[in-house]
Amino acid sequence: MTGTVVARRYANAIFALGRKEGDKTLTRHGACLAALGEMIDGAPELAMTLKSPVVSIDEKKAVMDKLLAKVKADVVVRNFCFLLADKERLAFLREIAACYGRLLDAAKGVIRGRFTTAVSLSAEKQAAVKADLERKSGKAIELTFAVDKNILGGVVLNMGDRVLDASLRAQLESLRDTFKRGE
Repeated sequence: MTGTVVARRYANAIFALGRKEGDKTLTRHGACLAALGEMIDGAPELAMTLKSPVVSIDEKKAVMDKLLAKVKADVVVRNFCFLLADKERLAFLREIAACYGRLLDAAKGVIRGRFTTAVSLSAEKQAAVKADLERKSGKAIELTFAVDKNILGGVVLNMGDRVLDASLRAQLESLRDTFKRGE
């Protein structure tokens, strides 16, 4: 069984539990799992501890207990993490949190995206871009804005599994390919 399949199954399981209790519970579980995922991302030694077969399950549970206290996890998330420890699946916690986040976004109708430009945009311009994209898509959008001087000009928009590359670099590469083909 691959890690993605394991993560998806566990994320679906805790999502189903939260869905029975309502949207507030889904959001709360998502926040706890996201915080745990960020802690693991920020501390490679923590990730190694959770993956290590040398570290006992009880020691992993003790570590998780401290982490869960920091994020103020409820009983369901707490028991879920201890179940992961018992089943030796804590190594997948970061992926489970990411899968849960995608499920939560889908349930709320939120699309996440990344808007990359060659120069930094003002806060007003960022808000205008976000509002325009929300109006055109008819859905709530969570955008992160990035600057990449290598695109030379224009924008690159990544939303879900779609990419709109309207950068000057992409247009120049297309023009170069056209010249190479002799058209």
